[in-house]
Order: sequence, then C-alpha cells, then structure tokens
Amino acid sequence: MVALSLARRPLSPAEADEWAHRFKAVADPTRLRLLGLVAAGPDGEACVCDLTDPVNLSQPTVSHHLRVLVEAGLLTRQQRGRWAYYRTVPAALAALAHVLDPHRSPPVSPAASR
Repeated sequence: MVALSLARRPLSPAEADEWAHRFKAVADPTRLRLLGLVAAGPDGEACVCDLTDPVNLSQPTVSHHLRVLVEAGLLTRQQRGRWAYYRTVPAALAALAHVLDPHRSPPVSPAASR
C-alpha cells in the first residue's frame, strides 16, 4: 500500500481504483462497526464468534463483511481451529487517513521501521 496524499498529486486511474476499493469497504456501516470492534478487541483482535451479537447479524453475514475488509487489506485473518480471528492492519488504516489528510504525517511502512 503506497502512502500518498490527494493534496500532493492527483491519483492515477489505477490508484483511484485501488483506494476506492478500500474506501468502499469501510463505507458500509456494518463493516465500519466491525472494523472498530476488531480494533477495540483484547490484544487488538476479535473472533468472528464474538462479533455476531454486537452487530445483530448471523455468523455467515458477519464473515462476509469481514472478508470484504480482509480483501481491502484492512484486516488480517487467522484460522484457529473452528474459528477465524481478525486483526486490523495499522499501516493500512494510517494510509487511508493520510490519503485524505495532507497535513497528517505519512505512515511508516513496517519494513522501514526494522
């Protein structure tokens, strides 16, 4: 995920498609709530089994929404036995914020912080 800002230069068509995909993923109220629930979970993660009640949706529906967030690069998924656990991708969330806020410091890539 490339850190850039709309204030610095216009997006290329490919970049606009890539960012629109990510923003579309969080534009859904349920997915936005799920993203917040995962971020607020113990150790910054949540099991799909713990996310159904707060959003009042079935497990398959919640799993669908979480898959969209994973495909957008905003969450990671780890299978542990029967259940899937999700974590936010901090660099991806920081990059989303940076695209819209030209005054925000660009996110540091995980590779750069080693």
